[in-house]
Amino acid sequence: MEFRYLGNSGFKVSEITFGNWLTHGSQVENDVATQCVRAALDAGISTFDTADVYANTAAETVLGEALKSERRESLEIFTKVYGPTGPKGKNDLGLSRKHIMESINGSLRRLQTDYVDLYQAHRYDYETPLEETMQAFADIVRQGKALYIGVSEWTAKQLRDGHALSRELGFQLISNQPQYSMLWRVIEAEVVPASEELGVSQIVWSPMAQGVLSGKYLPGQPAPEGSRATDEKGGARMIERWMRDDVLSGVQELKPIAEEAGLSMPQLAVAWVLQNPNVASAIVGASRPEQIADSVAAAGVKLEPEVLKKIDDAIGSLAERDPAQTKSPAKREA
Repeated sequence: MEFRYLGNSGFKVSEITFGNWLTHGSQVENDVATQCVRAALDAGISTFDTADVYANTAAETVLGEALKSERRESLEIFTKVYGPTGPKGKNDLGLSRKHIMESINGSLRRLQTDYVDLYQAHRYDYETPLEETMQAFADIVRQGKALYIGVSEWTAKQLRDGHALSRELGFQLISNQPQYSMLWRVIEAEVVPASEELGVSQIVWSPMAQGVLSGKYLPGQPAPEGSRATDEKGGARMIERWMRDDVLSGVQELKPIAEEAGLSMPQLAVAWVLQNPNVASAIVGASRPEQIADSVAAAGVKLEPEVLKKIDDAIGSLAERDPAQTKSPAKREA
């Protein structure tokens, strides 16, 4: 495993982060989820990402239980706040001071820890003054409940505004968690340049484009039974944008490129996002323990310029690059 600094800080994370978004507390049984966490630890992963909204808090509980016997100082545990949780009442979502302060306490209880290494605003909240949100984060840092603060899916302007306030309030905003893959490159035009300027790193999710870049989905053929594309609990909805024959055909062109590089298709996808120097870590998930080793092999891989060009030629116009696609949920109705 290789490690990288997160943002303009002295905090290191593993190049591969284990995330439990669509799996723990929902798609897989708790004992299998724990086996996946153990496999991640055995593979050298020390960084774990979750959120209170995942499986309506159940994912945090599963992760906390799986990690409770580990030396806390050897782990980097991330969680997030924004989405609706609990009974989903009027104050059970967003980035108000009330929701943030109550949510951090709930997350720490479920994760069985006194602090999280990184606490992230899961989306931008148009309903709450940014000053209120950032003051709440500052207080959480001063209370020792979070060591660093990050965000997820914020635009370049939102990052600049949040970063300026964090400096005024005396804490570090060091990371952004966007979607990023060969097929989803919307951060490259604006978010990455702004982040480089501010000293903010990317912790990217879905580097395999919901599994499409694994190559297991073939054009003109039904999705394999038990795959994410057949999961009616949410996976199918997330992946449907890529389930077009032109995209699936383009992905198949990556197979010989991966073979030439001595990598599996998933390894090529994860290694590709790690070539971006602004990316500190790539989040991978697993529904089976054996899936972990394949992803971890992408750590430390150097793709030569000619390989990167072949990838661009294969994907071409299939990739989404519009920076306007970086967005948070619209303003809520009163």
